Amino acid sequence: NSDVINKLKYYPLALILIILLFISLIYFYYKSSKIATLNMLWTGMAKETAHQLGTPLSSLMAWLEYIKTLPEMEGREDITIELEKDVERLEMITARFSSIGSLPVLKRQDLTMAMQECIDYLKPRVSSKVHFELHQDKADLEAQLNKPLFIWVVENIVKNGIDAMSGIGEIKITVGQDSSQEVFVDIADNGKGIKGNLREVFRPGFTTKKRGWGLGLALAKRIIENYHQGRVFVKSSQADVGTVFRINLPV
Repeated sequence: NSDVINKLKYYPLALILIILLFISLIYFYYKSSKIATLNMLWTGMAKETAHQLGTPLSSLMAWLEYIKTLPEMEGREDITIELEKDVERLEMITARFSSIGSLPVLKRQDLTMAMQECIDYLKPRVSSKVHFELHQDKADLEAQLNKPLFIWVVENIVKNGIDAMSGIGEIKITVGQDSSQEVFVDIADNGKGIKGNLREVFRPGFTTKKRGWGLGLALAKRIIENYHQGRVFVKSSQADVGTVFRINLPV
């Protein structure tokens, strides 16, 4: 065979490779476009939610100040203190939604203190039959955090754990260090466990509840991986034993 005929044998293979390359490019373009559209939708919904919360929040703050001046509230400061905590939490939630879609500011924070702050807020607002434990493997563990967003992630995981325990059980939070480059937060419950593929729990729309949109853990994954450059995953889960979520963060 001539040199040209020998080369022609490989032309169909080259053509198939070129076609596959174009198909791959079209697929990745379509996938990227879909992800970008979803991100824009999430950002728009979050910012609109923050905007809608602004007006009633301002009104609540004014009413709280008025309630403090009532004679009936003398000697009952504990009520106004708890109301102030809830108003502050609503302000934090509004700030969280407003910050989605923009690059958050990260500051070096003590992880144990952040977890204790989260527990102190949740404890009086969940069932009295839920027991909280906080352990640290090492003192003075710090990481670059946006505290409002990070505590939001922990709250989502803890609330899912409480739902899995039907409001009765133990939530154990452990703060430790994996290596010189990473610290971790383990959040364990003794609920019913997760059935099926453990990675599916972070998929938008996935939920085992009768009511719920399945966005909590999807947002948690986005906050940890996109904003904090860390990882969040299900470390372990056993039926009727419980589930452990792990958050890894760079030091």
